Amino acid sequence: MSQTVGLGTPIYSFSKDHNPVATVASGSRIKVESYDCFEGQITSNETTMNSIDWERINPATGPIYVETAQPGDVLAVTIHGLDIKGPGVLATGQNLGVMGHRIDEFTIKMIPLEGDEAVFNEKVRIPLNKMIGVIGVAPENEAVPCGTPGNHGGNLDTVLITEGATIYFPVFHEGALFGLGDMHAAMGDGEIGVSGIEVAGIADLTLEVKKGKSLKHPLVKNKDGLSILVSAETLDEAAKLAVEEMIDLLLPYTDMDVAEMTMLMSAIGHSQISQIVDPLLTARFFVPQSFLDAYNIDIF
Repeated sequence: MSQTVGLGTPIYSFSKDHNPVATVASGSRIKVESYDCFEGQITSNETTMNSIDWERINPATGPIYVETAQPGDVLAVTIHGLDIKGPGVLATGQNLGVMGHRIDEFTIKMIPLEGDEAVFNEKVRIPLNKMIGVIGVAPENEAVPCGTPGNHGGNLDTVLITEGATIYFPVFHEGALFGLGDMHAAMGDGEIGVSGIEVAGIADLTLEVKKGKSLKHPLVKNKDGLSILVSAETLDEAAKLAVEEMIDLLLPYTDMDVAEMTMLMSAIGHSQISQIVDPLLTARFFVPQSFLDAYNIDIF
């Protein structure tokens, strides 16, 4: 039977100074329960901006201490399943997200979940894409709020972080100090309105320490291929750095030089947007599994 890490007192930042709420062995399969990004404060369409405690946003469950994890290692997080709890919540408002300059008031929409769909209205039903928005480890230096992404993870808001994927994080501190929260029933690339369909839920995970390898930024591996996630002050910077970091990561596994690899990645790789609404913006670069198979690349 897998260990369950319950809600308890959430954390609002990733930090080396937080005391672990649980300790697990490398390779353990566990379940982690999380609040939605509003910590359950929104219960109806009538909830107002002023009635929300904005210090209680994007809570994460954790940190979880993973035995044998040391600085320089990699923590692999495999998502076996996400059990989400409806109804979901969509929200936007003045100065929030991409369109906030054209919106006058805080607006909420409760979203019922029915089977494998979220019901937006009588005409639009949205297929579920269950995913985790906030996930990561303690950053190398000072604490980082859960609402901000970085090379430690955090608020990556990436649709690929879903069932069947493995996410690899660089480890900066003993035990890695892993946490997660901010689940979504569905979310589009960019999360342009500043929220996906926000839900509480339980994540079924395996946490495994990888020795002898290192990373600079989170990686996501699924059946389709490999993506590197980079967050920066501008989307241009994030997108360009993601390309360069992916090429540097893969080049040693091939017989190509930088020019040839660049030409190949220009033909088969994809620059993609994860989110454009957080304090740092997140882009990713995707390489298909067919390329990894051709060069027999299995980084971990």
